[in-house]
Amino acid sequence: MGDVFDALPVLETNRLKLRKITVGDVEDMYLYCSNEEVPRYASWNPHKTITETKEAIERVLVQWDNKSLVHWGIEYKENSRLIGTIEFATWDRQHKIAEIGYALSPDYWGKGIATEAAREVIKFGFTHMDLVRIQAKCYLENIGSARVMEKAKMSFEGIIRKGLFIKGRHQDLKMYSILKEEFQSIR
Repeated sequence: MGDVFDALPVLETNRLKLRKITVGDVEDMYLYCSNEEVPRYASWNPHKTITETKEAIERVLVQWDNKSLVHWGIEYKENSRLIGTIEFATWDRQHKIAEIGYALSPDYWGKGIATEAAREVIKFGFTHMDLVRIQAKCYLENIGSARVMEKAKMSFEGIIRKGLFIKGRHQDLKMYSILKEEFQSIR
């Protein structure tokens, strides 16, 4: 799996370029990370300063160097702006399971962008990372994220009751997944 980290491939779809994030993306990332709606259903809080965004990018790059995170920036081809991120937030190499997570600028919500990125990352996980299962979770209230998972052909598995303690309270989570054989049958 070292080759995944040695040369992160740029993944492309009709509208998107999924690529390694750089410190040069700080202004684009700050634009959406400072919006209170973006992390509403996430474990992180809105960024208060551009320095906070720069530090977040630097943490991602350190995790990349430590070979502990596979993380892409979502660049919108039409304007070459970084409009979000998508990653394998966890990757259990022994069991060949990974979990995706994503964040997207509200300017691009409801346009199928997150689904387009998720499908491409799922494809990469099954074809280049030897995964057998890819999963994702969202808060019960996060209808948009649940729709992304459904449109990416992930199956709803159930509710993880009080599955996450974040922002001062326990959250119930919806669990979705797709298996390699399911992915192969829909290609």
